[in-house]
Amino acid sequence: MFYVVLFALVLAIVFLPGLWVRRVMQRYHTPGDLYPHDGAEVARKLIEDLGLDVRVDEGESGLDHYDPTTRTVRLSPENYAGHSLTAVTVAAHEVGHAMQHAGGYGPLMLRTAMARFAMVAEKLGAFALMAMPVVAVLTRSPVSGAAMLAIGIGSIAVGTLVHLVTLPVEWDASFRRALPTLKNGDYLPERHLPHARKLLTAAALTYVAASLASLLNLYRWIAILRR
Repeated sequence: MFYVVLFALVLAIVFLPGLWVRRVMQRYHTPGDLYPHDGAEVARKLIEDLGLDVRVDEGESGLDHYDPTTRTVRLSPENYAGHSLTAVTVAAHEVGHAMQHAGGYGPLMLRTAMARFAMVAEKLGAFALMAMPVVAVLTRSPVSGAAMLAIGIGSIAVGTLVHLVTLPVEWDASFRRALPTLKNGDYLPERHLPHARKLLTAAALTYVAASLASLLNLYRWIAILRR
């Protein structure tokens, strides 16, 4: 019974933040005609007011992000053309990342560099984990198998570290960049700001579920290695 409760608790910790984020985002997608300007127009206005050299493009559904390599804010179709509070607030959050980039914000630069390395490390790690049984059989050496496992775990650890660095970057984009900009620029009525704050919290916590799942996966592999 203890393990059932523990398993349920772990599932709740990993998945509930993501469910809450999606619920908040969806809730403020309506009404869909709340503001005269859509998310893309708000993003471009913010960028112009801030004097940033950044483009705004329409991206894939559910994948709002800022690409520092091309200096592009990409908004999902629902936020790019949407006139809802979610569309406006998410646009401001992504412009917050552009502000970080323009100001040379250290954690963003670190995350960008680590993300590039993590992509290579994850491919190497996946190959190492798949090849581990074959290498162990061919070499008949437990040391070789353990080395391949260690490489795989190392790649997972790099991915986990990227997720952990991402959290303060997202929080800074929401509350040190986007929220003051929305307040000072009079982009939202005063009565909408508490709801925008909730949305900015959701935007900042988008990667929490992925971070927790990554930590859980890392712990699982470390437990395997210790056996």
